[in-house]
Amino acid sequence: MDMRAVTTILVIRLSSIGDIILTTPLLREVAAAFPAARIDYCTKSPFTALLKGNPALHALYTPESPPSGSYDLVIDLQNNHRSRALVRNLQARNVVRYRKRNWKKWLLVKARIDLTGPYRSVVDRYRDSLADFGVEADGRGCELHLSSADRAFARDLPDAAGLRLAVCFGAMHASKRYPPAGFAAILAALFDAMPVQAVLLGGADDAPYAQAILQALPERFHPRVVDLAGACTLMQSAAVLESSDGVLCNDTGLMHMASAFGKKLFVLFGSSVPAFGFLPYRAPFELFEVHGLRCRPCSHIGRDSCPEGHFRCMNDVKAEAVASSILDYFRTV
Repeated sequence: MDMRAVTTILVIRLSSIGDIILTTPLLREVAAAFPAARIDYCTKSPFTALLKGNPALHALYTPESPPSGSYDLVIDLQNNHRSRALVRNLQARNVVRYRKRNWKKWLLVKARIDLTGPYRSVVDRYRDSLADFGVEADGRGCELHLSSADRAFARDLPDAAGLRLAVCFGAMHASKRYPPAGFAAILAALFDAMPVQAVLLGGADDAPYAQAILQALPERFHPRVVDLAGACTLMQSAAVLESSDGVLCNDTGLMHMASAFGKKLFVLFGSSVPAFGFLPYRAPFELFEVHGLRCRPCSHIGRDSCPEGHFRCMNDVKAEAVASSILDYFRTV
């Protein structure tokens, strides 16, 4: 098709935090391929903050206030019944959709047959949907755009006692959460070895887990911890991540948020596996996972409990090894 004829583009990705952040390289690349086009985006209301200030975008829409009218190109990266309903209400000349490869995930989870091939990020698979439109990888990572107020929030936190480690200890599903006692053991080893401040980041639903970490941590170390679980906005959390010297995290949206700032990530995978395509994108990281478990992965999205009852995929990740890697890195910062 005549690329010059594409003057209006709509991108749809309704949820969630990490998935939306992983669309930002594509937004930049689409803007480069269609420099004269207006690019709009539709996502759920709680996630619009992730896209505000993005220079590639003209307008943000939500399912409650949806886009209307005509678009030369609609890029449906959600590809479910709700996104398809949004597209049906538009006059779209061209529609491309992200292929989720759910059958390959099913085979891996149910039959332990891995047909995913060499690792490819979901970002690259998003881009595959635009293979016929001249969109090319630019070699750069994810991006977020912070306000001065968000940065002021991070700047006004209690001064770090040396280096600052952001700890993203939550996750939507329990099988992706490293145990609170494990996080406490990692922090205690760090605090014993060098001046480090830990900032606990998570939503209001994660607050009980933050308290469990503190309860498992010797009381003498509590002054070295700032608990922000449920106490800051999404973009204030992003600003704290930007201000940190390293990030310890589960497989969670905040992991991808930290990757947008190029932070060194220490990533804990339980039921998650790299084959699903959600490792940090173009950011430095160390991955901690337990190899050789026949029960892993037990799900492609996560479970509320371990179906085997032993939770070895997380319990067997050694806190000492994680702490040692963080210390080795912090000694070079």
